[in-house]
Amino acid sequence: MKPDEERAWRAYRRVMVAVSTGTSRDLAAIGLSEPDYEVLSTLSERPDHTSGLGEQADKMGWSRSRLSRHATRMEARGLLRRTPDPNDGRGCLLTLTAQGLTALEDAAPTHVESVRRHFIDRLDPEDLSAIERIARKLEERTRRE
Repeated sequence: MKPDEERAWRAYRRVMVAVSTGTSRDLAAIGLSEPDYEVLSTLSERPDHTSGLGEQADKMGWSRSRLSRHATRMEARGLLRRTPDPNDGRGCLLTLTAQGLTALEDAAPTHVESVRRHFIDRLDPEDLSAIERIARKLEERTRRE
């Protein structure tokens, strides 16, 4: 890598670790992991709080096997329910349970405050716009691969 490329890469990695560490710590204090929160929040956006495992994995940018393993752990904690997918004999549906919805609603204020404290409030609006533009570009190019 060229020196400027290496500086950009290292700065990106350092800040991602720092922000993720802070928000993860804040969620852990209330009994959820960042992956738990992401699964719960994306399921809450779906009609009937239900999504096919494959569709959910795609939306989150996870592999199906990663989501399946994580969903099994969340189901054991009562946060979601897995049922056979009537449209896909090999698939399953993930449904947010009442307990999962309550956990999400209880965690949301802490999560929002944490994201603000560790990320949003440290940047001005122009920086946030630049980060969004760059992230969307990287996301789009990554999906093409």
